[in-house]
Amino acid sequence: MPLAQTSPDPNPDQLCIDTIRTLAMDAVQKADSGHPGAPMALAPVIFTLWQSFLRFDPADSHWPDRDRFVLSNGHASMVLYAMLFLAGVRNADQAPLGIDDIKAFHTLGSRCPGHPEHGVTPGVETTTGPLGQAALTASAWPWPHAGRRHATTGRATPSSTTTSMPSAATAT
Repeated sequence: MPLAQTSPDPNPDQLCIDTIRTLAMDAVQKADSGHPGAPMALAPVIFTLWQSFLRFDPADSHWPDRDRFVLSNGHASMVLYAMLFLAGVRNADQAPLGIDDIKAFHTLGSRCPGHPEHGVTPGVETTTGPLGQAALTASAWPWPHAGRRHATTGRATPSSTTTSMPSAATAT
């Protein structure tokens, strides 16, 4: 019986989703702490949001007119860290996450702590915990005035939005 052959032209979207899942499960396994199920289940959701809907500049995570992504289920933090890593999100005072940051998930002093922490990881908009308080934070976020232009790209946007990812239980 011949061996199964892989497609010479794999679907790049599926490859990204599978990479998010693999990074999440490997990091949780290495840390021997965390929850791999929610990040694996939410990988297609976060990829679709970041790829097709959110307006952001990976080179400037503080762009005033960016859309904000707030993870409401802190237990699924590895899905956010994997997406930030793949997107190369950074800011002026922090380099983007590297593979060593992902490998150090949930360890003391890590840039990828057990729950997202603002100021520790570039692209994390607010500190969130395991019980979904981020939904309230995201709904009350103060927004910048419309019509601002990004300093580098010159892009203007009519408004900004917040996306709050629900817990895995409500996302499925």
